[in-house]
Parts: sequence; structure tokens; C-alpha cells
Amino acid sequence: MRILVLSQVYWPDTVAVAQHLADLCGKLAKDGHEVEVWTSQYHYEDVNIKYPISEKNEGVKIRRLKNTGFGKKSVWRRLMDFFTFNFLIGFNLLFLKSGKFDVVLGLTSPPLLSFLAARFAKAKKYKFCYWTMDLQPELSIQSGLIQRGSMVARVLTFLGDYTFKKADKIIALDKYMEDYSVSRGAEAEKVSVIPVWPVMAQVYEGERMANPFRKDQGFEEKIVIMYSGNHSFVHPIDTILKVAKELEKDSRFLFVFIGGGVRKEDVTKFKQEHSLANITQLPYQPRENIHNSLGSSDYQVVILGDGQVGYTHPNKVYGAMFIGKPILYVGPTPSHVTDILEKTEGNIAVPHGSVNKIRDELLKSVENVDCLESVGKSNRELANQNFHPKVLLEKMTQALESIPTN
Repeated sequence: MRILVLSQVYWPDTVAVAQHLADLCGKLAKDGHEVEVWTSQYHYEDVNIKYPISEKNEGVKIRRLKNTGFGKKSVWRRLMDFFTFNFLIGFNLLFLKSGKFDVVLGLTSPPLLSFLAARFAKAKKYKFCYWTMDLQPELSIQSGLIQRGSMVARVLTFLGDYTFKKADKIIALDKYMEDYSVSRGAEAEKVSVIPVWPVMAQVYEGERMANPFRKDQGFEEKIVIMYSGNHSFVHPIDTILKVAKELEKDSRFLFVFIGGGVRKEDVTKFKQEHSLANITQLPYQPRENIHNSLGSSDYQVVILGDGQVGYTHPNKVYGAMFIGKPILYVGPTPSHVTDILEKTEGNIAVPHGSVNKIRDELLKSVENVDCLESVGKSNRELANQNFHPKVLLEKMTQALESIPTN
């Protein structure tokens, strides 16, 4: 099968989508499929990092488009980068030789990317598979970035409906996203529910205090509450920041924020305004070290914004469970996270704003670190049974191979 993948990010970028795609494309190539990726020439977070226009990795042909790299310092910069990337994708699809690819796999970032893939599918004689990781404009409307009922919202919703209706295959990440996809016009029999997998090749299994990342960062014996990943509007971190403020005088706790995103600066400002020594910020960690960085924590924080169920799918829960860590979930119920946590005991799941509840639960846990290890062990057993990378990658491969291309 000849497969074209369209995504703003790809290897060697460190954001989760790029890593998941690299895993999938590498497996497809290993299985004998011809895989080509069209992506951006810029690193997702740092536009000063620029990748080669073309190269090959693990049998996958990578073609990087010469879109703008204004970065994320303002809305207009982000929009310009989105526009030029989408324009170049559309231009290249327009002049794509008919029948060159059997399947085109489109993602949800930037917005309208998969609309373009769906729009050209019939003319260019390929089947279109839609991998719905985050849905727009729903996320932006719910977060207040786009006004509900505005012309922009109506246009983007219309284009989104078109994408759902024209897809030959849809990969939804959970049952809530599946139901929403069908409500938007997707045919139920064309939707497969396949969660994303933990993006790590190994797990730290040593003693807590011997973890090299913990030692390098000087975490010592503190209870480390870690948020690792994209700091976005749709996964508000305000509750966790307020908990850090509540526990500022208790030296037994340390709140660690790893990664980047539009709200990274908010963490910095909050820390400085309140002179909080119990907040540490670190950049994204390389994939080869992520098992140590995540493994250095005592709690992994998973956040889902109110009203976002079915629109987005924080995948941190899988990595946290896979490495055997307790989870501190802040978000609505029910959700795909609470569905998972109901199968284990000892994790913390609370709504946004539950500052006192989280504080009290953390204070209880500090007296019994061995209990945290027991919770983590149960989480890991569940993850190995249901969310192992090999299992989910095989499901993804089978879903793509099931698309009739004749």
C-alpha cells in the first residue's frame, strides 16, 4: 500500500503527535508499505530549529514544506504559519499525480489540513483516513478563542462536517470522540476507536531515589507532582498552580512542569508573582530519556478542560500508567480518563477548582510513599494489558490496511 501522511509535525520533533506518527510510519514501512510524510520544516516549539527539506528515516520518505516560521508569540504569527502550511499542502495536492497514493492519512493540526485531504480525495483517486486527535473549531470555541455562533465558527464547522462525511476511515481516540464524529456526519461503520500509545521504548524500574533524572535535578526525597507535555488553553493548569501555592511552605512537595506551549509563560509568571520555590520548569525531554524523566515523579498530572470531552484526548494517562505512576486527574466526569481510572484504585480524580481536595489527598500520601508504589504497580498492569504500544500499533496498522483501495 502507498500511504501519504499529512502532519504539521514529525520526527525528530519531540511533541507527542510527532512521536506517535513516527512510531506508526516506521511500523508501516517495516511491514512493507511505501510511506511518505509531508510536514513542516520547523520545530513545533522553536522555529530557530529547522530541519532538512528531505530525508529518510526508518524507511519513511520525509518531505518538508517551506512554510513560514513566525512562531507562537502572537495569534497572527500562528495563523500565518498555519495558513502557509495549509496553502502549500493544498498546492501540492492539486498537482499530485492521480493514483500516486492509495491512502492519505490526515491529522487535525493545523485546522483545515484534513479538509484539504478530503477535498482532493476523489479527484486524485486515493482513500482518505482521518485521525482525529484534536477537533477544531470545537476546542477553540469551548476555550473562548473563537466566538460561538460567529462567522468563523460557522465556516470552520461546515468544513469540519465535510471532512467527517467524506472520510473513508476515521480513527477516534475514545468512545466519546466516536459518538461525536458520528453526530457530525461520519458513518458509524467507518469509525474505529484506537487510543494512542505511550511513546517510550523502555520503563525505569530502579529504586525511587536512584532515578538518574531525580538525582540530576536535585529532587531529593520530595514528593514530585509532575505535569509533562503541552501547556495549552484546552488543558488548564490553574488548579495545579493553586495547589502549589497552598503547599508553598511544605518542603516535602515539588511541582515540576516539563514541556512548552502557549501557557508555559503563565507558569513562569505565577511562580515569580508568588515567589514559589516549589515549582520547577524544564524543557521537553528527548525521547531516549523520557522514561527517566517521567519515572522520577511520584504523581503524573493529567488535565482535561471542562466541556472538552469528545473533542480532545489527553494521552498522558497512558504514559503515566505504562511507567507505573499514580495519576492526579483534574477534569470532567465522565471522560476517557475517568473510565480508565475506575478500573484501578488509589489515583486522584477531581473537578477543576478542587484545590483543597487535592491538597488533602497529597498530604495523606506523603505519609505512605509505599502506597504510591502499589497504586503505580496496578496502573502499569492495566496499561500492559490494554495500552501496550505493540498492541495499539498493530490495531492502527490493521485499521489502515482494512481500507478498500480498489
